Amino acid sequence: MRIALFSHDSLGLGHLRRNRALAFALARGLPALTGREVSGLLIASSPEAARFDLPAGWDWVILPGVTPAAGGYAPRALASSMQGLRALRAAAISAILDQQRPELFIVDRHPFGIGGELAEAIDQVRGHGCRTVLGLREVLDTPSAVDAEWEKVGGPALVADSFDEVWIYGDADVYDPRSTGEVPASLAAKAVTTGYLSQDRADDGGDKPAGVEAAGVEAAGIGAQLFVLTCLGGGSDGGSLATIAVDARPPDGHRHLIVTGPQMDAEEFDRLRARAGADTTVIRHCDDIPGLVASAEAVVCMGGYNTLAELMSTTTPALVVPRKGHRAEQPRRAFALAAAGAVDARTIDSLSADVLRKWFAGRAGRLTDRSHIDLTGLATVPRLAAELIADTSAEAPALTSEAAPTAATRAATPARLPMTLEETSHAV
Repeated sequence: MRIALFSHDSLGLGHLRRNRALAFALARGLPALTGREVSGLLIASSPEAARFDLPAGWDWVILPGVTPAAGGYAPRALASSMQGLRALRAAAISAILDQQRPELFIVDRHPFGIGGELAEAIDQVRGHGCRTVLGLREVLDTPSAVDAEWEKVGGPALVADSFDEVWIYGDADVYDPRSTGEVPASLAAKAVTTGYLSQDRADDGGDKPAGVEAAGVEAAGIGAQLFVLTCLGGGSDGGSLATIAVDARPPDGHRHLIVTGPQMDAEEFDRLRARAGADTTVIRHCDDIPGLVASAEAVVCMGGYNTLAELMSTTTPALVVPRKGHRAEQPRRAFALAAAGAVDARTIDSLSADVLRKWFAGRAGRLTDRSHIDLTGLATVPRLAAELIADTSAEAPALTSEAAPTAATRAATPARLPMTLEETSHAV
């Protein structure tokens, strides 16, 4: 059985890391459910992807990348216009999927990729009988912002016509985007919540650490000492929190470990390291952040999906300080989880080094029970995939132009090109 997963990867590591977690879950769970071996491809465009391992029989395909720019996106490095890059990426995706002929194609967050680059590929794989899934984080943005985004990609009905199912990676009792309107009715009819992608996540490669004896951490001098942790995800947007955290003293008998993330600007990383006190260690990367989180006495982090999904599989107390910016996604997630009793949450504007010091002192070592949150998404997804693939043989006709919009029809929809869901927010 062949599976393909796609993420557009303009900023950060969240999209590709979510798809990687799904790949491990599918490789582990589908053979027992279907009696078939499973292999697959993860299509991404972050140069960081290659450092993450994959299950046996799976591989990365890394496309030329994009970066956020005024009004949308620009080529990250390739000397090309955005129109030329979009055409190159679309041709590569179509060729890859035509050769692989997957039975399941999972698209992360942005239904038609960048500038409609997935339109032809979706028609192509569905014509071969492939099942298509749109995977969504549990929080997208404010309903009004998301309404505009769906319209920019052609409207929710068009998206619904292109995907067999929508998987929402969250717990509806914590936050349900179908109730808020972020997932509109035509998509909600095809949507199911999976639970957070939390339990049984594979680490990020390398050896699993024992306690805090992780590569890079042991070298930084933490050893077996008690510690509190600040982690910033990919690090590209963590400078404000890092600047506060580096001045926050840890409780007596503890060290403060700050992991900036591999995408933090080198000059900013060097500045933080120079500013750190004798009881604070600043490193760029660790191969197993979940292992660190589980071993820490308390954690401060941002509000990205993967960071919190990994955190919730532990009992470590956490303070979530969501990113402040053009999207409301992180604040909405952080305060929904705080209302559910899973984390503490504060805005960056209400945080100072002294406030953080007091929080560390009050929460370090006090375990947080998160057993009331549905964290079973990585066990649920293989079952959903097996059921969806099993239905293929029961439905004879492949899609035709009468059954669903073709790539040409979608490309001709003025409301959609050249924006994706995320591009709209950059434009605003």
